[in-house]
Amino acid sequence: MRSSLIPLMKQSVKSVRSFRAGLPKAAVISQLQMLKGSVGLWAFGCTADDIIYITLPLYHSSGALLGIGGCVELGATCVLKKKFSASQFWIDCKKYNVTVFQYIGELCRYLCKQPQREGEKDHRVRLAVGNGMSSDVWRQFLDRFGNIKMCEFYGATEGNICFMNHTGKIGSVGRANFFYNLFFSFELIKYDFQKDEPLRNGQGWCYRVRKGEPGLLISRVNKKNPFFGYAGSYRHTKSKLLFDVFKKGDVYFNTGDLMFQDHENFLYFWDRIGDTFRWKGENVATTEVADMLGRLDFIQEANVYGVPVPGYEGKAGMTSVILKPNKSLDLQKMYDQVVTSLPAYACPRFLRIQDKMETTGTFKLKKLQLMEEGFNPLKISDPLYFMDNLKKSYVPLTKQIYNQIMSEELKV
Repeated sequence: MRSSLIPLMKQSVKSVRSFRAGLPKAAVISQLQMLKGSVGLWAFGCTADDIIYITLPLYHSSGALLGIGGCVELGATCVLKKKFSASQFWIDCKKYNVTVFQYIGELCRYLCKQPQREGEKDHRVRLAVGNGMSSDVWRQFLDRFGNIKMCEFYGATEGNICFMNHTGKIGSVGRANFFYNLFFSFELIKYDFQKDEPLRNGQGWCYRVRKGEPGLLISRVNKKNPFFGYAGSYRHTKSKLLFDVFKKGDVYFNTGDLMFQDHENFLYFWDRIGDTFRWKGENVATTEVADMLGRLDFIQEANVYGVPVPGYEGKAGMTSVILKPNKSLDLQKMYDQVVTSLPAYACPRFLRIQDKMETTGTFKLKKLQLMEEGFNPLKISDPLYFMDNLKKSYVPLTKQIYNQIMSEELKV
């Protein structure tokens, strides 16, 4: 097993570097990071007797380092799928007697969206290792597919910090404690969304957030936890570092992720800096809104983002959704759901109905093009709706309503 997978391991690592080379920041992956990544499956309790199912692309560090590297480290059996298929997933698991599988992003949501079949709990899968699973999908997945231990973790390819959820606490990426703090030094600090930078006091020092309050996750850079940065110009590496955070000379890695810690020290992902937007003086977490919309029985997928509106600072919330098969859009029910479950500033002002959504290779929804298209019915052929608080419902976004919004005659 070990000798047969080593050539594949080398090929996958090259793929990681070549894929990222086309991006502005090409991460440098050291041998130390590869070794750390390869023990992830072992740390969650996988053994040489496990049969591990990998459907993730090998240009991604989870598939290449944690998945393939983990199989090599354990001497475990690897079932490598060329491409993820939601309809074939459980068929493959039964066929190959899979005991562990990897997930990332929305993979488990896609499995939950498949038509129900008999014997869905008739499998040998005992562990699922991955990241990016929302709480609503987590609960649906366990209810539908049985007693599978979900091993959620947090980490970045180039980052110098990781969290691991060993207890199965739904929604959490891990828990900080005395022993964890001996190895990793991290902080959650306040972030200024208008200036798009950490908030600092008059002396230039950053503020730590309180328990339960979302903050930017940063990790101390030192000899014990180095940050190797990116290939090419040093400015790429420097852009991910924060200097003089709490005292002169200290250096922290900026993860770009917003998280919060509860009073039991469990950590939860809140949103990405680029995804969070500001509306009417408040910060809106797109993941929070999307999770809430996902509870509606007629919505299959929700992609939340902010769009600029004339006469207003910040961006108004907009969501693009896909309806479940054989389900119809209930505008009144959707309005009632958002106004009762979300604060007023987080309620999506605009709604777009799509037949399908584009995703990245790691199942993350693409937002940039949707943000650029905005809510203009003259350019968008998809059905559009506007949140009308007078009628207490979402209503079709007509050309007349659009013109009134653009001329600032209609309040958003």
